Amino acid sequence: MRVYLPCTLPELARAVETGELGPAPLTGYAVTPALVEWYASGDTEELEYVALTEAARASLRMLADDPAAPPRRVVVAAEVPDGSLPHNGADLREKARVRLTEPIPMTKVAAVHVDDLRATGDVKAAVAALPDADQGDDDARFTVDGAEAHELLWYATQEIPDILDS
Repeated sequence: MRVYLPCTLPELARAVETGELGPAPLTGYAVTPALVEWYASGDTEELEYVALTEAARASLRMLADDPAAPPRRVVVAAEVPDGSLPHNGADLREKARVRLTEPIPMTKVAAVHVDDLRATGDVKAAVAALPDADQGDDDARFTVDGAEAHELLWYATQEIPDILDS
C-alpha cells in the first residue's frame, strides 16, 4: 500500500542520513476505507492524489513549526504492507490520515514530491496565513489555497541528493 508522508527538506536530509523516516509514530496519508467511502466515484489514482494533497497540506504545517526550513512542501511516497495502516478516525475531516507505528526505511521510499522553487513565495505566504485560515479567515484560506495551486514535482529516489542540493 502506498502511503504519503509529509516532510520538509531538513527532515528529508535527516532521513537520508539515518536511513529511515522517523521516529515513530508517524502521521501519513493513504487511500483508507473512509476516503474510498467519501469519494466513491474516484478511481485509485484520484484517491491517491487526494491523499498526496492532504500530505502536502500537512507539510505546510511542518514548515510553520520549522521557520528555518526552506519554504517548499515535501511529500515522501513509500510502500508499506497492506493492512498495516490503521486509520486515525479522530479527525473525520482528514479521511486519508493514518498513523504508522514504525519508522519507514528509506529502501521503502518510492518517490519524493517537492515544490518547484517558483512556489516558495506562495508557500511562505501560506505558512504565515495558516493560523488565520484555521480561524476561518477567507482571505487567509485563499492565500493557503494559492500554495496548494502549485503541483508538486515528482522525483525518483536516486534524485533525492539533487533535491537536497537545490
